Amino acid sequence: MRPRLWLLLAAQLTVLHGSSVLQQTPAYIKVQTNKMVMLSCEAKISLSNMRIYWLRQRQAPSSDSHHEFLALWDSAKGTIHGEEVEQEKIAVFRDASRFILNLTSVKPEDSGIYFCMIVGSPELTFGKGTQLSVVDFLPTTAQPTKKSTPKKRVCRLPRPETQKGPLCSPITLGLLVAGVLVLLVSLGVAIHLCCRRRRARLRFMKQLRLHPLEKCSRMDY
Repeated sequence: MRPRLWLLLAAQLTVLHGSSVLQQTPAYIKVQTNKMVMLSCEAKISLSNMRIYWLRQRQAPSSDSHHEFLALWDSAKGTIHGEEVEQEKIAVFRDASRFILNLTSVKPEDSGIYFCMIVGSPELTFGKGTQLSVVDFLPTTAQPTKKSTPKKRVCRLPRPETQKGPLCSPITLGLLVAGVLVLLVSLGVAIHLCCRRRRARLRFMKQLRLHPLEKCSRMDY
């Protein structure tokens, strides 16, 4: 691409806003270092013989912003890389109306805003851009430099032992008491009968002793 056209492009990038003709997704993406990322640019117009350019803006948009030409997609030649670009890391391919910028082994210095662009006659049309942030550690990834804080020990009082086995109901207690009373009454009756039998036996023995004495006295008379 001629230098004069790039000067025109750099001047217009500071004032032009993204067009709905080129829709870029996602608007923002954060990836981890050395990972692969794919940025999409969908064209809403017919691009049979046109070229799709991919540019990178390394710092926030300003009058001194620098835009770097990364690569373009050509229907006949495929991916054409810009100067001073690591070609093994960048590739552009087409999927129907979508033009994909594929970045591999990304580094934190690859962070920036990525624009897709088409060159018309004479206007330039840009997408709204995709902001890429490359970090060493994602929020969900544990950082090895952080030391894990020990957990606080919580002293717990021992729980009282619960009584095992079935509980005695009032009916069961009543039956047990009644059974004890019946046993006590039966024991009392048995003792009373035993005493009566013993007394009767003693009376009978006394009578046997008295009868022979009476017979002897009568014979003497």
